[in-house]
Amino acid sequence: MLYHMISSGPRPVAPFSHAVETDGFVFVTGQMPTDPAAPDAPLPEGIEAQTRRVMDNLQIVLGGIGLGLEHVTMARIYLTQFERDYGALNALWPSFFEPGKLPARTTIGVTALAVGARVEIDLIAKRPG
Repeated sequence: MLYHMISSGPRPVAPFSHAVETDGFVFVTGQMPTDPAAPDAPLPEGIEAQTRRVMDNLQIVLGGIGLGLEHVTMARIYLTQFERDYGALNALWPSFFEPGKLPARTTIGVTALAVGARVEIDLIAKRPG
């Protein structure tokens, strides 16, 4: 197994690797809507802005190991306000992927997330070849 920490990636909010790779699969730790350049700055306002920041952070991690969102096979999304934010998330989600090539996905309502975030997303990607 390979344990990846991306130097330009978001500061971890707990003890973990940004990603772990085994047998061509890459398991990317759930990312928060923090800014890697200013990790103590306030979080973006609203589910759309937080989701964009989370996806930016996931792309930083993937890019750090030579992958991109086109390699994602599965996403798990955690929302603290499921009823309020699910529709807006669904409207935004396809914009991150090539049309017709959405990864499998599970979305879960939770009571709270680290750093007071409204959304956290983790990924499974597959290295080509």
